[in-house]
Amino acid sequence: MDKYITITLKPDAEMPVNRLLNSVYIKLHKALHDLQNSSIGVSFPSYQLTLGHVIRLHGNEVNLDKLQKLNWLGGMMGYCEISDILPVPDTAQFRNISRIQTTMSQSKLKRLIKRGSITEAEVKDYKAKMFSQGLDNPYVELESISNGHRHRRYLAFGQLQSSPTEGTFDTFGLSKTATIPWF
Repeated sequence: MDKYITITLKPDAEMPVNRLLNSVYIKLHKALHDLQNSSIGVSFPSYQLTLGHVIRLHGNEVNLDKLQKLNWLGGMMGYCEISDILPVPDTAQFRNISRIQTTMSQSKLKRLIKRGSITEAEVKDYKAKMFSQGLDNPYVELESISNGHRHRRYLAFGQLQSSPTEGTFDTFGLSKTATIPWF
């Protein structure tokens, strides 16, 4: 993982940054799925409270070049400034970015009710716990291709490390174990 591409989002009045980020991320997910590539990771270097306006893709030159040849951004190209494939700086640190899920959700509650695993009295307690234990991590909002439902994918940013950890990435460019360069 010695190369990267930076995508800087250029929002406007019709396309605010959060909607633009979600749209670009959905397209990235589809492209990574089509490539069946588990060697490209994603980072958000302008992350503070939100994910920001910069997406960085990490990998080797061959895999990043294959991704770029897909023309995966399509009509979103006008909203993005894309760098060339560049070498990762020697001063980079490393961290993993992974999905985080709450253990309690509305969909899980519905399943519990449907199979009779929870009583009416327990439903109120479950809902109270669910709302008190919500996630405040940054997220991307995705739309399911199969049913059109929207859902949030919350992200957890691991601690900075001085050396990389090898591993694979999912089709969202995330990994619980593998690190990406952070600079």
